[in-house]
Amino acid sequence: MNLNSIPAFQDNYIWVLNDETGRCLIVDPGEAAPVLAAIAENGWQPEAILLTHHHNDHVGGVSDLHRHYPNLMVYGPEETRNKGTTKIVADGDRIRVLDQEFHVFATPGHTLGHICFYSAPWLFCGDTLFSGGCGRLFEGTPAQMYRSLQRINTLPEETLVCCAHEYTLSNMKFALSVLPHDLFINEYYREVKELRAKNQITLPTTLKKERQINLFLRTDNIDLINEINKETKLLQSEERFAWLRSKKDNF
Repeated sequence: MNLNSIPAFQDNYIWVLNDETGRCLIVDPGEAAPVLAAIAENGWQPEAILLTHHHNDHVGGVSDLHRHYPNLMVYGPEETRNKGTTKIVADGDRIRVLDQEFHVFATPGHTLGHICFYSAPWLFCGDTLFSGGCGRLFEGTPAQMYRSLQRINTLPEETLVCCAHEYTLSNMKFALSVLPHDLFINEYYREVKELRAKNQITLPTTLKKERQINLFLRTDNIDLINEINKETKLLQSEERFAWLRSKKDNF
């Protein structure tokens, strides 16, 4: 299987998995035009679309793609029912696409009905986990997002995290503002800065890397706890997560 990223809008990525015959699945097509162009260029035959949540920059291209490929299966959570989804999926479901079994699990926080699709080694996590960060809480609570990230964090370290936005550089600037002397964060910031200077993609990342550099997965890290304690005493990991998310919202 080959993993491909298609840039969309200002900083979105639409992910495509294809097999050696050209059959493919498309993840979160916010717009159809770049996907149709890639299909034509590569000779792909689309079989399915996976949707993680209902925001338009993730679902806006579904209807156009369906017009071109009427037999496309579109899998998505309940909140995408009116966005072109043909098969509603929920936490604990398993679907089979391109001879791959995908596990569906709920990750509320960014939206209440957000889901992720996992088939080792690929994790399509929409706007839940980003490299160096996590999604804004438009509908859910900090506690929900914290638990969603903890659930993702149980996956193997070699998991390829295929998130939907190129936010890595800004996320690492935030991480440096909190832990300016952290070696992992400094090293990754330099790598990311160099990639973005060449307009190169920073994704997918690995869960192993995120455990090193993503503050939102490091709420039990002693250095981070000590830094937070300079401002406020927070005893619970969820509280520290909420503090970080609020800090990032205003960064």
